[in-house]
Amino acid sequence: MRFATRAFLWSFLPFAALLAGSFWAVRTAALSAVREALRTSVRDNQVTLVREREQSESRNSRVLRVAAENPALKAGLQLLATERSARAAARRTVEDQLSEICDTMGFDFLAVSGSSGEPLAGVMRSKEGFAALDTESLRMPAQGFFSTQGGIFRVTSVAIAQGQERVGALAVGERFDLAGVGMPAVLLHGGTVAALSTPGANKSEAEAALQKCAPEAECELRIGGETYLSVPLDSSSAQGSDDGFTLRSLRSLDAAAAPVQVVLQRMFLSAGLISLVVAIALGAFSSRSIVQPLAAVVARLRESSKTGVLPEFPASQGGVREILELTDSFNHAATSIREGQDRLVRAYVEFVSSLASALDARDPYTAGHSVRVSEYSCAIARAMNVEHREHELIRVGALLHDIGKIGISDAVLQKQERLTAEEEALIRQHPVIGKKILECVHGFEAYLPVVELHHENWDGSGYPLGLKAEETPLIARIVKVADAYDAMTSNRPYRRGMRHDDAIRILEKHAGTQFDVTAVQAFLTLGDIVQRPGSDEQPVRDSLHHLAAAMRLGSSSADLAPMEERRV
Repeated sequence: MRFATRAFLWSFLPFAALLAGSFWAVRTAALSAVREALRTSVRDNQVTLVREREQSESRNSRVLRVAAENPALKAGLQLLATERSARAAARRTVEDQLSEICDTMGFDFLAVSGSSGEPLAGVMRSKEGFAALDTESLRMPAQGFFSTQGGIFRVTSVAIAQGQERVGALAVGERFDLAGVGMPAVLLHGGTVAALSTPGANKSEAEAALQKCAPEAECELRIGGETYLSVPLDSSSAQGSDDGFTLRSLRSLDAAAAPVQVVLQRMFLSAGLISLVVAIALGAFSSRSIVQPLAAVVARLRESSKTGVLPEFPASQGGVREILELTDSFNHAATSIREGQDRLVRAYVEFVSSLASALDARDPYTAGHSVRVSEYSCAIARAMNVEHREHELIRVGALLHDIGKIGISDAVLQKQERLTAEEEALIRQHPVIGKKILECVHGFEAYLPVVELHHENWDGSGYPLGLKAEETPLIARIVKVADAYDAMTSNRPYRRGMRHDDAIRILEKHAGTQFDVTAVQAFLTLGDIVQRPGSDEQPVRDSLHHLAAAMRLGSSSADLAPMEERRV
């Protein structure tokens, strides 16, 4: 992953995470507030329902107490309790009286029971009027819910007294409908859902979920993937009636919070998009402010790796303090490295000059030969438009081209007579000796082609490898022309040096056999190079001359004999 991408992500992701965390916290707080408001609403409804139930029971109790004082009802009740033979007729009489009371009072259900609580007679409102109840299967509580003949009723009972004696009870009931509760609710009968008014809730799933709720405690439960809040509404039934009815609220928290969630989602979407754009812009700006200066530094360093020159960064590079410190430190380091390189180059030049001077100092008649060959070779290279980076190879390589003669004894090098075949073969070894000397020195590998191959001929008749034409590197072919020219135009003890024109004719004659035609033609364009003003290498040549002269002071001129031209 690119550094720019990493910097952008490290700038953007924390902001995005903070934004997402803030949205989540706000959403959680809002939903929590909605749920608490829903709980409060349910509790308020519970209080209202209890109050209404108590008021209804109080009203029904007053009515029942009046009805319980009906003499005919008391008489019929006594007849039902004592005369078994006339019980059927007495029951019909009581049922007629109960139907009349229900019709007058607007009740849905009315029943009487004996002193032991056993049902004696009862009627229930139907579409056709009032129907008698089967008292044999009737299980009626004194207070609360009960079901009979497919209907669910909420009953209230009062005692029927004859003097100080309780002779029975009169129970009045109203048909129960969950729609009248005023909120989504569920009526349980022995753990089974008897009635359910919550939209979208499944009865079987509701039964399974409600079994985990304590009878008198509110709880949250999951039904069909939604969260519901259930609060007991009927405290009397919650405590447990004879038939085990329990009335609980069952409201969906998710449905109640849905409008708030929609508002929050819209708000978060708008705010999120704006914040996201801002975060991306800030992240891009932050990463750009970091990466762009670093990219500029890296680009200049890559360029320096191609040129080999350490760059110097301007003081205004980048706007980040750490990057400014980095470039400033690099500038100091680069300055130190350049100073070290300059010292190394000076030492390197002095070393090469010493090598060339040590060679030339062995013969006063060839002193300065290596420097002149170096100068002529560089002039030829410029005339041939050789790449600038190879000029240094040619200049130094020409200075060292005869370094191998250090390994040849003075008896051979300074011999005045004609050399024998063995001595000639020994002389021809100096390119190989020079290569062996320099290949052991780190940094001199680039100059080995000149040192080893400057005696190769274009037609392959040269030595030591017998290379032909362009098999010999161009830099070695250039040095060969310069070497031959200087050998012919230099004075020897046994002859004077040739004139420039004579040397040029010999070069032209052997161009294409011994010499590279292109190198010779480039040399011809230089004119009489011996008469030209000194070039950029003049200080080096002067220093070499001084070194050669100093070295000659320690030697006797009587011991130095002139060398033949072919030994140069």
